[in-house]
Amino acid sequence: MNSGSILVADDDAAIRTVLNQALSRAGYEVRSTGNAATLWRWVSQGDGDLVITDVVMPDENAFDLLPRIKKARPDLPVIVMSAQNTFMTAIRASERGAYEYLPKPFDLKELMAIVGRALSEPKERPATRDKAEEFDSIPLIGRSPAMQEIYRLLARLMQTDLTVMISGESGTGKELVSRALHDYGKRRSGPFVAINMAAIPRELIESELFGHEKGAFTGANSRSSGRFEQAEGGTLFLDEIGDMPMEAQTRLLRVLQQGEYTTVGGRTPIKTDVRIIAATNKDLRLQIQQGLFREDLFFRLNVVPLRLPPLRERSEDVPDLIRHFFAQVEKEGLPLKQLDQAALERLKRHRWPGNVRELENLARRLAALYPQETISGAVIEAELAQPAMPMGQSEAAVDEGLAAAVERHLGEYFAGFSNGLPPPGLYHRILREVEYPLLSAALAATRGNQIRAADLLGVNRNTLRKKIRDLDIQVYRSGS
Repeated sequence: MNSGSILVADDDAAIRTVLNQALSRAGYEVRSTGNAATLWRWVSQGDGDLVITDVVMPDENAFDLLPRIKKARPDLPVIVMSAQNTFMTAIRASERGAYEYLPKPFDLKELMAIVGRALSEPKERPATRDKAEEFDSIPLIGRSPAMQEIYRLLARLMQTDLTVMISGESGTGKELVSRALHDYGKRRSGPFVAINMAAIPRELIESELFGHEKGAFTGANSRSSGRFEQAEGGTLFLDEIGDMPMEAQTRLLRVLQQGEYTTVGGRTPIKTDVRIIAATNKDLRLQIQQGLFREDLFFRLNVVPLRLPPLRERSEDVPDLIRHFFAQVEKEGLPLKQLDQAALERLKRHRWPGNVRELENLARRLAALYPQETISGAVIEAELAQPAMPMGQSEAAVDEGLAAAVERHLGEYFAGFSNGLPPPGLYHRILREVEYPLLSAALAATRGNQIRAADLLGVNRNTLRKKIRDLDIQVYRSGS
């Protein structure tokens, strides 16, 4: 049997009864109350070895009471429960020095395990920080059990420098999570620097990361700082780490092992103080087996693994997310929209291959294209029924048209140059030849949806329309 005295505070009598019975059966002495004033009186009198409290009570918020409890009895563990299951709730619980945060409805077995752990661990005063009021934005959205686990893990990681490996499909919000770890952590006063390995030519990655000296390679006309130097004292986010070349992996491993690096072309080691957060949408263990990723580097980066679930695994978060995105686009000048119940249910059934990013794009499209304030299920059905080529295939089609045009014209140019007659206007010829297949491929991939095509190409929609008109591109229409 267990021993110890537990104080329970919750204005819900049913929850008090459940906790009283479960804790008493486990051998604990239990006292319960429905208000914060009684809880504070018990605590200030020295009663109880552990506190379990709801956040919202009739007379006082537990987040206001927690600092007084921690000041009066720093060794008293406090478990906070809340039905306000947001990222900021977990952060505030951590900032106020709570031992653990549990979202309601809670799992009774999990709660009992936490109680046992809290009473058996050595009592140490937690480092409390009263900074939650500084943060008025909510960077992460969702009340699903999967997101609650992420919130709780992030709350534990905020005040550490542990290296984190974020995994998840494209569009799940890996950079958003990394920014939350930085913005709400102890390095928030330092810089946050991100680098995407997949977006940089492989031969330039080492220079981008570590900087280079003047004359280190052709074109290095002056010294250039790298991302490690730029992120000094803050956080360096290494996105798509699975695309890092093996040579750069070896250099990165040295940084993690020794806390120093050398610039490309340099000889003097440079000490570094950055927190590393890596992210990938690939299976790095499979890449290790294929000889594409260093196993020792994987274990250095994977100190704390954090998997972001795809949106299809947390469909209950879709209503909160779409409302959030509608509010965001309203700030950008688009009209505020809402969805009827049929529309919400249809969104929850969608598989979301593009994850949260796909949902955000849909919200922007709905706000821009539909005049009605309330979007119906029929509109959502029509939007989601539009078949479009997956993003990877869209990019492949664009790349193929680009490469073919450049290769053909450069071949013509050098053939003509060898005969002393290079064709005139090479730049404009290539530009026109590239633009036509580029825009045509993007429009075909999005079935003529110019908003989607503009997003894919990264251009303004008005610019795209002008190019379509100037180049006389026949826009694909659904059903034509």
